[in-house]
Amino acid sequence: MATNKSILVTGASSGIGAAVVARLARDGHRVVGTSRKPGPKNPDGSAMLELDVTSDASVQACVRTFLERAGRIDVLINNAGYLQSGAVEEVTLDQARAQFETNFFGVVRMVRAVLPAMRAQKSGLIAATSSLAGLVPLPFWGHYAASKFAVEGLMESLRNELKPFGVHVAMVEPGMIRTPFYAAPEAVAMKEYSPCRDRFFESMRGFEKVGPGPEVVAEAFARMVNSEHPRLRTTITREAKLFPVLRSLLPWDVFAVGLRGWFKLDKAGGPN
Repeated sequence: MATNKSILVTGASSGIGAAVVARLARDGHRVVGTSRKPGPKNPDGSAMLELDVTSDASVQACVRTFLERAGRIDVLINNAGYLQSGAVEEVTLDQARAQFETNFFGVVRMVRAVLPAMRAQKSGLIAATSSLAGLVPLPFWGHYAASKFAVEGLMESLRNELKPFGVHVAMVEPGMIRTPFYAAPEAVAMKEYSPCRDRFFESMRGFEKVGPGPEVVAEAFARMVNSEHPRLRTTITREAKLFPVLRSLLPWDVFAVGLRGWFKLDKAGGPN
């Protein structure tokens, strides 16, 4: 792959996506971001491509335009996504389907759209912003966690399928990052889940305030893009590194007690 790569980043109008576009542009890559609405600009001043990852037609048009302008696609970074919070019982089926249409099937659509070009080139990188929640599910984020678990399975399968074509597959799995992402659409609250739910959300707001900014995720993607052999998984933040290890080593009941304490699910308090 060339040193200066042609890169498409979905969900780039704010937060992690915007930081990734800015960081990769500083490395000299030709980076084009996407946005659901017109207006946001790429670092070179050009308009971001309009893209709705829930629409087959929008995905095909976006990738076609990118290829017409760039001539090739070296890297796709699937970052578009959102958080649907709420207890499983509180989230409607329509809300759950919408979560998967964006977070999971949006990735599938983008992958299918770029693969013919990457296979023909016999090179490329397909990357995704996953989540700690895709490795360790959290209460009141059930549908979001399920969508990220699905992305994890998809990307791991894809990595083995695309190896013969010279196309790499990788993920970044952030923990708590300080972005507007956590201003999430919440389900209609049921009183039966309070005050446990309220304590969980309070804990999450506290972790968000002290978390690192999206630049740390952008740095991880920059290293991945510049690597000849990117790892399948790159975890970001202390909790993203620690929680999966503890979950794999401890009996589930023991781990669950610690998780409930960390997120103040049973009573006020939490980690020291």
